[in-house]
Amino acid sequence: MAVPSYRSYLINGVKFNTKAKDDVRTIQNSGVYLLAHTMQVASAKDKNPIVSNMGFYGVIQEIWDLDYHKFRIPVLRNDQFVMASQVKQVFYVDDPMHRGWSVVLSMPNREYNDVIGDDVLGDIRIECEPFTRGIPNVDTFDDLVGAFGSENFRDGCEDIWID
Repeated sequence: MAVPSYRSYLINGVKFNTKAKDDVRTIQNSGVYLLAHTMQVASAKDKNPIVSNMGFYGVIQEIWDLDYHKFRIPVLRNDQFVMASQVKQVFYVDDPMHRGWSVVLSMPNREYNDVIGDDVLGDIRIECEPFTRGIPNVDTFDDLVGAFGSENFRDGCEDIWID
C-alpha cells in the first residue's frame, strides 16, 4: 500500500512545498522550525544536563498524507519526521558575508485571502469555522410524562403555541 505524497500542501492556512518544488520557484515555502522541550548537554562529558526549549530547523524533502479513514495527518519529512501541525514555517536567506551560511527569517502565517483588493490594504476575508456543526439537542416534555406522571402538568387549560 503506497502513501500519497505531494509536492505542496496547505495546512492551517500555510502552504508548505518540498525543496524540489522550491528549487524551480521564486517563492520559498520549504523551510520549517520546531520548538521542542528537550534535554540539552554541553558535551559528552557533561554531568549536568538541563531541560529547556530548543529550536530545530529543517527543509522539507517529502510531504506524506497518512489516511486513517476517520482522519488524515500530513507528515513532513526532512531529516526527521514531524507532524505538520507541530512546525512553523521559516525562510532561509543566503548570508552575503559568510559563504555557505544562511539566515533564518520567520513570517506571520498568511491565513487570509485577498479577494477583491479594491482599497489600499485590500479586502481581507478570514476563513472561520461555523459556531455549531449541527442542530443542538432540544429537551421535550414527552419523556417527562412517563417518568413523573401528569401531576406536573395543568389540566383544563388551552395550549399556547408560539411560532
